[in-house]
Amino acid sequence: MPMLILVRHGRSTANTAGVLAGWTPGVALDERGTAQATALPDRLARLPLAAAVTSPLQRCRETLAPLLAARPELPLHPDDRIGECHYGDWSGRKLAELADEPLMNIVQQHPSAAAFPGGESLRGMNARAVEAVRDWNARIEREHGADAAYLMCSHGDIIKALVADALGLHLDLFQRISVEPCSITAIRYTPTRPFLVRLGDTGDFAGLAPREETTGDRGGDAAVGGDAGAP
Repeated sequence: MPMLILVRHGRSTANTAGVLAGWTPGVALDERGTAQATALPDRLARLPLAAAVTSPLQRCRETLAPLLAARPELPLHPDDRIGECHYGDWSGRKLAELADEPLMNIVQQHPSAAAFPGGESLRGMNARAVEAVRDWNARIEREHGADAAYLMCSHGDIIKALVADALGLHLDLFQRISVEPCSITAIRYTPTRPFLVRLGDTGDFAGLAPREETTGDRGGDAAVGGDAGAP
């Protein structure tokens, strides 16, 4: 079965502003995110790709633009199922403000029970993303063979949920996983089980250095939607 290359979008204006973007329109890459996207073609240069699948949101399309310019033959397929979680009434709000919401403890500690007001549940987000990967695995294998690799550009919570699924982890453990902007995660699927072969690889270890507490950071909590990565 195919190799799935998961790319989180580059750092966005919402990441640096400490805002939970969700499906809010007009959220673009910031200067660092644009530089991350520009570097992506070289990082993937030695990897043959059968197709690219993307979240329809602007920050993902902008992340893939340099790669598509470098590989004009690479087909691009938008898929709403790997779009960001629908955070509903939380969309567009500051993470520092959301940290005080009672629901945040559920999101952090028992995410399989969390449903966003006016939005979707994390359980529903997980189900649609996993379904999309299963469908694309079958299509890529059918059209390009079992050894093909393809790319998906998506969002932090989606990628974390897919990694948890690949590792056989309950969704309640997915907040223990972290993927930085424009990081590469690779999952090799087989008929019997998936293998996680890369996780959140940026080739840059600056994100491991101690840093000052950021706005909305409550110490041991996960960054909902994904953090902003290295400064």
